[in-house]
Amino acid sequence: MKFYFTALLLMLALGGSAQQQPDTLLLKSLLENHPELFAGILKHPTQNEVQILYTQINRDSHNIPHFKQYSYRLNAQRYFYPASTVKLPTLIFALEKLNELHVPGLTKESAMITDSAFKGQTKVLKDTSAQNNLPSIAQYIKKILLVSDNDAYNRLFEFVGREEINTKLKKYGLTETRIVSRLAVGDKGETAKNTNPISFYNGDKLIYQKPAQYDANEYPMELSNMLQGNGYMDAQNKLMKGPFDFGKMNVYTVSNQQMVLSRLMFPESFQKDQRFNLTDDDYKLLYRYMSTFPNESKKPTYSKPEYFPAYCKFLFYGADSAAVINPDIRIFNKVGDSYGYDIDNAYIIDTKNKVEFMLTAVVQSNEDGIFNDNKYEYTTVCLPFLKNLGQIIYQQELKRPKKHLPDLSKFIFKYQ
Repeated sequence: MKFYFTALLLMLALGGSAQQQPDTLLLKSLLENHPELFAGILKHPTQNEVQILYTQINRDSHNIPHFKQYSYRLNAQRYFYPASTVKLPTLIFALEKLNELHVPGLTKESAMITDSAFKGQTKVLKDTSAQNNLPSIAQYIKKILLVSDNDAYNRLFEFVGREEINTKLKKYGLTETRIVSRLAVGDKGETAKNTNPISFYNGDKLIYQKPAQYDANEYPMELSNMLQGNGYMDAQNKLMKGPFDFGKMNVYTVSNQQMVLSRLMFPESFQKDQRFNLTDDDYKLLYRYMSTFPNESKKPTYSKPEYFPAYCKFLFYGADSAAVINPDIRIFNKVGDSYGYDIDNAYIIDTKNKVEFMLTAVVQSNEDGIFNDNKYEYTTVCLPFLKNLGQIIYQQELKRPKKHLPDLSKFIFKYQ
């Protein structure tokens, strides 16, 4: 079986027949048939920059998945800021790098000590959230998947290196994506091109050293909507007139996001040379913590009121602190929110009713047109939209007849 992804569609060669371009009518009909939920979005001049990709999964008698896609306003040339969703491919590439180094004794649990070698860089010598108080690849991955920790992502970005990240993106056909900077630290220009030296230890024994690196590449991409709004707050909190420029920031399209998710959740459906270079233990780590609620984690530990079960579950739960969690539903996902954008890239299962589907969506609300002023309509527009969208699709899946029910056992874990 061969899988080919393009900017606008996922071509899945299953049994010798490839699927066609995603259906664009079903999602449009579902939104229009629920004006009580979606009228505000549909009537908005830009429909709040919504893009949606929904994939139905149909299993055959051997439990092999076959896919059918549905899209709404999918446009790889229309820019949106991907925020923390870029963390998922980055952490996958960190695990790949470990596996490809073939250094005896080097594992994802080895102590990872980050040094500094360029202006603005910071060191990491300990991690009090870890059982042994030491940072590691595994601990950073847990923190990213549980609560979307920015520093954890930045450390893995530094470990893999900017050039290697973008080389891997091309290797896997993620041609609509670039990942060029750390997050939440004003990373741009020369600081983004320089990554820290890092040393790995097992106890007191030095196992591996990664030197500081410099990436001279620029990764230019020309997309529409890279200039937005009518003003922005600068680093001194001064209002600057004119549009905000996203031209040199990260890019990660909806199609590419679901491509990564599909390759991660269903590696057996891809040719061996197109699967991520991950071990069985790597997959289990990712599946477990993608679907773990923050309150179910012991080390690291996250508690209310700052953290709650639906904290990083935008689709279906709307990141609602008062959400009632369905014990039969697990969401394997990575969210992002910044500059008024909320994004969720999710594989959702219901183990009781044998439901499974992939859903990736982005929505933005910035009604005053000013960026960096922390005035975005996340809780009144974006998150309710994603919650309602996830629940409408789930209800659609509950009613949808299936010839063969899925065996979801590999996605079931004991969380506590």
